[in-house]
Amino acid sequence: MRAERSTIVFYIMGYIVISVLTLLCLLPFWLIISGSLSAEDDIIRDGFQLVPQHFSFDAYKAVFSNPMQIFKAYEVTIGLTLAGTALGLFFTSMAGYVLSRKDFKYRDKLAFFIYFTTLFSGGLIPWYIMIVNYLNWKDSYMALLVPSLLSAWNIILMKNFMKSIPDSIVESAKIDGAGEFTIYRRLILPLSTPGLATIGLFLGLAYWNDWFSANIFITTESKYPLQFLLYKILASAAVLKTNIAGNLGADFKAPAETLKMAVAIVVTGPIIFLYPFVQRYFVKGLTIGAVKG
Repeated sequence: MRAERSTIVFYIMGYIVISVLTLLCLLPFWLIISGSLSAEDDIIRDGFQLVPQHFSFDAYKAVFSNPMQIFKAYEVTIGLTLAGTALGLFFTSMAGYVLSRKDFKYRDKLAFFIYFTTLFSGGLIPWYIMIVNYLNWKDSYMALLVPSLLSAWNIILMKNFMKSIPDSIVESAKIDGAGEFTIYRRLILPLSTPGLATIGLFLGLAYWNDWFSANIFITTESKYPLQFLLYKILASAAVLKTNIAGNLGADFKAPAETLKMAVAIVVTGPIIFLYPFVQRYFVKGLTIGAVKG
C-alpha cells in the first residue's frame, strides 16, 4: 500500500511540475501573440499584457502591406528548406553509414578530419572569397543551399546512431548478395528513422532561420528568404523600401514594438507545426546518437 501511494504521489508531483514548466514555456509565446495584436500606444504606455487592451491588426497590415513580396519570400524559404533538408539528410546519412562501417579502411582518418573542422575554421573572409570569387555564387540560391548541407556535428551524430545497428544485419545481407548501396537504402535507412528525423529537424530549422547568408550573398530583392526580408522590414530604412507607409496611407505610422511581435509570429508560425511530427523520434535519435561511442 505504501509503495502504491508513493507511486501515485510521484506521478501527481510529476504532472504538476511538467504542467508548470509547460505554462512557463508557453507564456513567452503567448505574450508575443498578444503583443502582435495589441495597439502600439498600449504597449508603449503599459507594456506587454497577457490580454490586449485594444485589439489592433496594424502590425500585420504592415508586414503584409506587400503580400506578393512576403509570399515570394515564403516560396524561397520553403524551397530552400525542403531541398536543403532532403539533400542534407542524403549526404549526412551516407557519410554516417560509411564512417560506421568497421571494414572501411580510412574510417579513422576521415573521422578525424571531420572532427578537426569543429575545432578550427577558415574564418568569414576566406569563406566569402571562396563563395564569391571561386564558385561565383554571388546572388545565387546555391550560396544559401550548399554551405549548410553538411555539418560535422550531424555526421558524427548519424555515425554514432548507425553504429547502434547490429553488424549481423549487414553481414546477413552481404551473404544474400546485397551490395553496399542496397544495404544502405533498404536496411540501414529504414532502421535509422529516429536519427534521420532528428537531423532533419536540425537541418530544417537551420535553413528556415538562416538570414545571415542572404545578408552576405543575396542582392536581388526577389531572392530574399523570409527571415532576411522580415529583418529588412524591421529596419527603419527597409520599412520605407518595402513601401509600407505608401501602401497603407500617408497618415499611417508603421508600428515598432507590435511589428516585432508580428514578425516573430510570421517567422515561427509555420515551422512550429513541424515539431509534433518528429517529436516521437527526436529524443530517441538524439540520445542514442549521443551515448553510443
